Parts: sequence; structure tokens; C-alpha cells
Amino acid sequence: MNEEETVVTPWEVKGKLDYVKLIEEFGTKPLTKEIIDKLKSISGGQHHLMIRRKLFFSHRDFDLILNLYEEGEKIVLYTGRGPSGPVHLGHYVPWIFTKYLQDVLHAKLYFQMTDDEKFLFHRNLTLKETKKYTIDNALDVIAAGFDPKKTKIIVDSENISYLYKIALKVAKNITFSTMKAVFGFKASTNIGLIFYPAIQAVPAFLEMELTGERTYTLIPCAIDQDPYWRITRDVAAKIGYTKPASIYNKFFPGLLAEGKMSSSIPESTIYMTDRDEDVKMKIMNAFTGGQPTIREQREKGGNPEICTVFQYLYFLFEPRDDKIREREKACRKGEILCGECKQYLIDKIIKFLGEHRKKRKRAESLLDKFLMK
Repeated sequence: MNEEETVVTPWEVKGKLDYVKLIEEFGTKPLTKEIIDKLKSISGGQHHLMIRRKLFFSHRDFDLILNLYEEGEKIVLYTGRGPSGPVHLGHYVPWIFTKYLQDVLHAKLYFQMTDDEKFLFHRNLTLKETKKYTIDNALDVIAAGFDPKKTKIIVDSENISYLYKIALKVAKNITFSTMKAVFGFKASTNIGLIFYPAIQAVPAFLEMELTGERTYTLIPCAIDQDPYWRITRDVAAKIGYTKPASIYNKFFPGLLAEGKMSSSIPESTIYMTDRDEDVKMKIMNAFTGGQPTIREQREKGGNPEICTVFQYLYFLFEPRDDKIREREKACRKGEILCGECKQYLIDKIIKFLGEHRKKRKRAESLLDKFLMK
């Protein structure tokens, strides 16, 4: 049987993911020890968990951004969300790191809700539905803890007056042949999607346009979004703006096997609004690196490298390095069973989501402070 083809585009991610190959294919650079040490120095001597565990792994000009920050230049952050359904952990991961960067770099954040793109891409999704998801998803964004004085949520269909003039300048300098080469657009692609990348480029330039000041934008996101930033960087100097930099995270794994967490497979996905019983069911059915029987597990040990439960702990839910090393060692020696690991993760996620629900409820009264008017 042939292995599933690996596909990584802004709209689809599937197959076995080789991040070394993705760096080569996308033309990005790996995060080096020198860059990581500089970030540690700027942040006051503490590596963020997602940097320490290499969940963020690749970049374009992140080193330049850190140098510019040290020189006193103004840094702006930009990330976003395509509101086509509820938020899951895979969406939430880059927001956690973006919040850290906002604190470390004292940066303003533009958070783009691309309701227009989701309407254009999903044939059966209405604008009314994307608006509903936009407001719902915005509560999760606010619950991540961003500074309301330094954060603006842009809703494309509502805030188009801020976006359109810049988008026109972007669009005028990109050819259709470039769009086909970068995004794989075909004759059957609707013209809204063809124009849309010009809209997604805008928040990278918006602070410069609004203030008239020279600023530098950093975009934390998953690497599937890199095609947008390649064309944005190519056009920036032509229209009088600085090139945006970017830093990329790996995809948060799905619970069932290889590949990223995906809304198209709900049983593989932990949503930020999942009930405790949903979490228990999904984790108990998760793919692990354990042996078929308890006896074999005790004799042969497990394989944490392919275990989704261990990956969840490693990347997010077990921040203590000594604890994660102990758990990995115990797994390989057969001293711990998969059921024990699953229950440990269940408790961690239920606590995490319980705290998030409280923050999400408080976010309802803060929504107007965050939405761009």
C-alpha cells in the first residue's frame, strides 16, 4: 500500500510531516541556538516552553526582528484565524506563543479574522455563519490573555475600509502567474480567492499606514501559512513598506495517528469548548506508542516518539523538563502503562480547559475593547 501523499498548503495539511523537508521546500530557515539564546536574553533569561521543546522551529528574519528590537525599533505582531468552526488546541498553540511575544517585545498585535476567506473557500458556508464563528472565536482569542490596550481584532468583512486601499497596492504588484505558482490556483478557482491573498497581506503593513511610522512586523503562525508571507515580503519594498518577518510552529498532532489536529476529524481534536466527558473519551481512544498487552508493555516498554499522548504532554501540558524526562524513561522501560499516561493527560487538559472557560466567559464583556472599530 502506498503511503498517503504529504500535502501542506494554506487550505490542506495531510500525510507524514517531515519538518526538515518543509524548511527546504518552503525556503525558510531553522531556528538556531544563537537566535534562541538572544530571545532568552531579551525575555529575561527564560526560554518559552514552545521554543525549548522546538514546537516553533523555523523562521524568516526572526533574528533581524530581535536585532531591531534591541536597537529600539518598533515591533508589531500579526496573526489570525479563519473562522469556519470552533477553535481547537492546534489553533490555540500559536496564540499562546504570540501572547508571550507581546509581553517580551512590548508589541501591539493585529489579529485578523479572515471571515471573507472562509466564506470564499467553503462552498456551503454563509457570511452569516462566518460572522457567528468570528465572534465565537474572538472570545477564545481574548481568553488567551492579550493586552486589550495593545490588541486589535480585525474582522475583514467589517473592517474592509482599513484594508482595501493597501490591498489594492498589494494586488497591483502581483501577477496571476505568481498566484498560480505559489497557491496552485486553477481556472476553476473563484476570483475572490485569487484576490484574497492581497487582503491577508494588509495587517503586515497596517501600523505603518495608520501611524506613518516605520515599524517592523513579526508573524507567528503555522508553517502552512508561509506562502502568504512569501508574496507579502516580495511586494513590500515595491509599495513602500518593510518586509514582515515570521516564525513558524509545527502542527499540533491529532489524537488518532500521524498528521495535524483537524476539525474535519472531530474525534482527533480537542476543542477549547469541549466538555470534560468529551476530553476523557477522545484521550482514552488516542493513538499511543504502547504494546498490545500489559505484559508486553512491561517487558518491551513503549515508544513515546510516536505516542500522541506523550506529544501533548511534551509540547504543552508538562512544562517541567525533569518530569517529562522521567515519564519518557518510564515509558521506554515499561514502568508506566498507556492508561496511566492517558489519565494524567486527561487531568491536565480538563484543568486547562476549565480555566479557559472562565476566561472565555469574562471575555464576553471585553469584546468591544478588542474589536477594531
